[in-house]
Amino acid sequence: MVNQVRKPRGLIGKKITRKMNIVHASLAEWGLSHIKLGKDMIILDVGCGGGANVTYFAKIAAEGKVFGIDYSPISVKVSRELNKKYIEEGIVEVQEGSVSKLPFEDNTFDVVSGFEAYYFWPDLINDLKEIRRVLKNSGELLLVNEGYKCENKVAMDIIERWAKPGNLKLYSPEEYNNFLTKAGFSDIRIFEQKEKGWITAIAIKK
Repeated sequence: MVNQVRKPRGLIGKKITRKMNIVHASLAEWGLSHIKLGKDMIILDVGCGGGANVTYFAKIAAEGKVFGIDYSPISVKVSRELNKKYIEEGIVEVQEGSVSKLPFEDNTFDVVSGFEAYYFWPDLINDLKEIRRVLKNSGELLLVNEGYKCENKVAMDIIERWAKPGNLKLYSPEEYNNFLTKAGFSDIRIFEQKEKGWITAIAIKK
């Protein structure tokens, strides 16, 4: 199951990808509440999964452009199906690719997001540097995750049950600040939902 979440494959992967759109809806809504989006923004969602967040962005950035990228062909297919209307209207593009080598020019995006994604990035610091490369100056990185090293023992017990089998790395708020700073970001803001064990990080390229 963890491997399917990491990189969905086949019919089971397709079902899981669609289910993640539903399961992570509340988390995404909470994370997105911390950032202001504009109608003409150029936005990239890295590890777009089933495409629910691409849809959210497309509804707001109707005069801009939204890109989704995922290294799972199944996720790309599901995301394209969900966003068929916006793709036909020219608002959305979804493609297969890696966070380690994003197929975009320097200084392209106003916002780059990663929802439940960094766990699976092969080289966190260098991958964050690659995201920084494609962000415009003063562009924002938004990371939203369901699990982190939190002070709530009950939440932490639940988080570790699914994190440990997949060997998923969890970070404290201080460690978020450290790795984002190391990757060259500044003006870092961390938001915690301690009861549920959720975390959102926003950082700026300057």
